[in-house]
Amino acid sequence: MPSSPRLPVLLLPHPLILLPTARLTFPISRALAEAILTLLDDADATQPLLAAIPVPGPSEGDSHDSQFDVSSAINSLPTYGTAARVVRLVRPRSSSSPGAPRQPYLLSLHGLTRIRLASPLQIDTTSLDTLPIHKVLYPSAEGTPSRETVEAFKDAALSLLDRLAKDSVQPQRKDDWLRVAALVEDISEQRAAWMADVLVAAVSGQYGDKLAFMAATDVEDRLHRATELFVKQSSIQEVSKKIATAVDESFSRQQKEYFLRQQLAAIQRELHTLHNSPGTAGPGFGTGGATSELDDDDQADADDLADLRRKIEALDVGTEERKVGVREWRRLKRIPQGSVENGVIRSYLEWLTSVPWPSTSTPASASLDILKDHSFLTRARAQLDADHYGLDQIKRRLMEYLAIVRLRAIADAAAATSAPPQTEGNGALVPASSVDKVVSTSHSASPQKSKGVKGPILLFVGPPGTGKTSLGQSIAKALDRPFQRISLGGVRDEAEIRGHRRTYVASGPGAIVQALRKAGRNDPVILLDEVDKVGHSNFHGDPAAALLEVLDPEQNHSFNDHYINVPIDLSQVLFICTSNTLDTISAPLLDRCEVVELSGYTYDEKMHIARRFLLPKQIQANGLSDSQLALTDSALLHIATMYTREAGVRSLERAIGAVVRYKAVEWAEHLDTVVAPSSNEEGTVVATKSDWHAIVEEDELEKILGIPRWDGEEREREEKRGVVYGLVVTGMGEGGILPVESTVVPGAGRLKLTGSLGDVIKESGEIALSWVKTHAFELGITAGRGIDPLKVPDPIDIHLHLPSGAQKKDGPSAGIAMICAFVSLLSGACVPKDIAMTGEVGSFDHYFMIASDFVVEITLRGRVTPVGGIRMKVLGAHRAQIRKVILPWANRKDVEHDVAPEVRREMQFFFVRTIDEALEAAFGRGALGWRRETVLLESRL
Repeated sequence: MPSSPRLPVLLLPHPLILLPTARLTFPISRALAEAILTLLDDADATQPLLAAIPVPGPSEGDSHDSQFDVSSAINSLPTYGTAARVVRLVRPRSSSSPGAPRQPYLLSLHGLTRIRLASPLQIDTTSLDTLPIHKVLYPSAEGTPSRETVEAFKDAALSLLDRLAKDSVQPQRKDDWLRVAALVEDISEQRAAWMADVLVAAVSGQYGDKLAFMAATDVEDRLHRATELFVKQSSIQEVSKKIATAVDESFSRQQKEYFLRQQLAAIQRELHTLHNSPGTAGPGFGTGGATSELDDDDQADADDLADLRRKIEALDVGTEERKVGVREWRRLKRIPQGSVENGVIRSYLEWLTSVPWPSTSTPASASLDILKDHSFLTRARAQLDADHYGLDQIKRRLMEYLAIVRLRAIADAAAATSAPPQTEGNGALVPASSVDKVVSTSHSASPQKSKGVKGPILLFVGPPGTGKTSLGQSIAKALDRPFQRISLGGVRDEAEIRGHRRTYVASGPGAIVQALRKAGRNDPVILLDEVDKVGHSNFHGDPAAALLEVLDPEQNHSFNDHYINVPIDLSQVLFICTSNTLDTISAPLLDRCEVVELSGYTYDEKMHIARRFLLPKQIQANGLSDSQLALTDSALLHIATMYTREAGVRSLERAIGAVVRYKAVEWAEHLDTVVAPSSNEEGTVVATKSDWHAIVEEDELEKILGIPRWDGEEREREEKRGVVYGLVVTGMGEGGILPVESTVVPGAGRLKLTGSLGDVIKESGEIALSWVKTHAFELGITAGRGIDPLKVPDPIDIHLHLPSGAQKKDGPSAGIAMICAFVSLLSGACVPKDIAMTGEVGSFDHYFMIASDFVVEITLRGRVTPVGGIRMKVLGAHRAQIRKVILPWANRKDVEHDVAPEVRREMQFFFVRTIDEALEAAFGRGALGWRRETVLLESRL
């Protein structure tokens, strides 16, 4: 607390009194306001500014005199007060009229602690508008009251607060008193004196009692005075309530009249509804349409409550959701309808009953009939083929899952029919009780849940536009289940998955429960879209961790939403996830999913997709017919190769849409030029002239779509020393070739790398140059061992560049391409321009070359390790008319399984294990002239 021995004294006029922890606002004169402003400018912000001393009122014997004697009050000025800080000083607003009285200043003070004047204050009536400086003392506030005193204080305070809460008319005021009562119950003995200051300042009491309470510096004495004040005030409140009740009885006649008028208004509304009903209205009624479902709020509210009750009664007896529903329903009936808690409980019950529980959702027999149909798998395969072209491996995996679903459902149904019916111990069935009756849990058993199929969580990974989302829709159609999509892109709060707890304002369930409510069944197909873009762990929680329980077949049978707070069975839900990459997905979440890669479409597949799906869709969307527009195969192929470059078909669809819109404008202008347009039976406008050109040729595309974005530079390659071609995957998921260019410049034997390269690809360049230096003699680059080809005969630098410098490049897949570029540059041999390669130098084995009986030199021999994105890279090479591709031996299975047979037939693949084999495949057998007269022995060091 502050330790300043002198403070300005401010006299508080009767009946104002300021207690510690309280705030007080009152009017002051202009002179006193100016004095306070001067004090605020000079005072320290950390110190109390004023000593607020109350001025007592007239004594009991002088109470008959209406005039207050200020001089006598000053003479009887108490020595106790409160150190206060100025909170606000409000200036009066200037009056528009000249004769209006001037408004006073308003001063707000905040009490801090008790003080005592060191000596009586000597002032007169002429100095009331000043702030005299006076010496003050701070009484000690240390000490702990006894337990008996604290308990008596709590009992008196709780009794008064309960009375104040009951007598409060405003709900907000009642809630405030109840919250204060909860604080009093939990207050400690050390904080009891502080709570006494707060309560005495808050409740209304006599001036003398508060003045005596302020003068009590001892903690024990202060609590005794507060207890007496609370008991006295409770008695006053009780008597006042009795008087108010007696007065209210005199208004019974007015209340009866109001009640009857409300009944009359309700009867008039019912008559109005009856007269406007179309079925019962006589002549002149039911034609105005003046009624609306929004008119009768009371009846709608009653219907909603009745419907809510029916839904609770429909829940299985003994289940957790029914127990919770019954308990919350009883709370709802006890709480007044206008309170906030009533709306909270009602919203919760609406969500609880809208969740598709096993007893309220669609019967399993409907789904079982679909699965038992002998043509189920045939129809499912036809559905997948109708919605998607290609994707044979993905379709095969989905058919495997659907077949397992069918067999398992049939087996579970057969086991259920053969099992004996379950009864209770007494052999009797328990009738469904009413919601308002007590639900017995001792004789009720939980319903037997279907085991279902614990199928895998499928994770479709691939570039945008490859059909991941539409595959989930096709699965839902094949199973005849509702489909719901949950977009997880940008989700950064765990509560968006699990829901908010009911303690928060405007809380609600998570996305999983919302999807179940929209589906209306407990076995929908839920697509978790963009699971790789879920926000990482932060102060809101980890959304990816919240998905672990959802996507675990061993745990999601009892998923717990924070808002519903009742276990929900998700084992019947088929979850499908989509992602563009696996790099940002957490390892535990990825472990729960079965990854299905959708690498992209070949140009042959894109042509079929455009012809079967995209072009008819755009023609219909733009108001044309098939007879009014057609694209040749060469035009479609030109659009796919020259105007789009992606793994999916979204850009292709946009380009086709641009062509269709261009022709739609031409067709509209053509209709305006004809003399007499007519309509056929289908309603399509048909021109009478036959000069309409409906076919779009390849040479017209530049006029419609502009200059091609890609002009085929990758096909215009050249065979040059130090230049080889590697295989890459672009950021759009499209494969392609990238030249690796190297040249020699004067220098000091260093390597310079350019082209916006990352750390990994820079390390690949260093490894490649180290390998070439080590094997320079064997490759015929140097005349002897131990000679650095970059320093002998002349010191040189090698500059390695990867074009398209504006694009970031990184990844471990350019090792053998860099080695071939260095070997070509230093040896003079050239790699044919129709050869492309990918692979990384992943490991080095140390060998000692033995000559006579001693070690001559240490060399390195690299191995080629596998890389990713083989399908996209091979497709990119095929588009660039590459005829030979060098790949790591470990990627042979990727080519056999992922690359289309028609592509494999047109290309020649070389699968290599070491760099020696890669160099022979790139330059040709015998082109480099290896020197292999030494014997290699593996070191065991």
